[in-house]
Amino acid sequence: MSIKRIDPGARMSGAVVHGNTVYLAGQVGDGETVTEQCKDALAEVDRLLAAVGSDKSKILQTIIYLSDMSYFGEMNAAWEAWVDPANTPARATSEAKLAAPKYKVEFVVTAAI
Repeated sequence: MSIKRIDPGARMSGAVVHGNTVYLAGQVGDGETVTEQCKDALAEVDRLLAAVGSDKSKILQTIIYLSDMSYFGEMNAAWEAWVDPANTPARATSEAKLAAPKYKVEFVVTAAI
């Protein structure tokens, strides 16, 4: 089975396709608030999924990292405004230190094509 890399770089690719599955790198967003960062990161999820012929209705699993669990409610509000309510994926949310202090949320997505 072939492997296709989307937006490859020296350290990582934005997404990797293997068979009929796409694995997205962790997506973070710009903005001061969790809501702004969620909207920005989820827009990038939409872009990467579209680049491989998929969309949010085909997300299989999402892992969400929050820099502080106190953001859980705000993140959920942004997530629920974005996610396809008829096709919600398996999901887990954890608290973790992210790559830079400015980041409050990161989404790791696996989807079918």
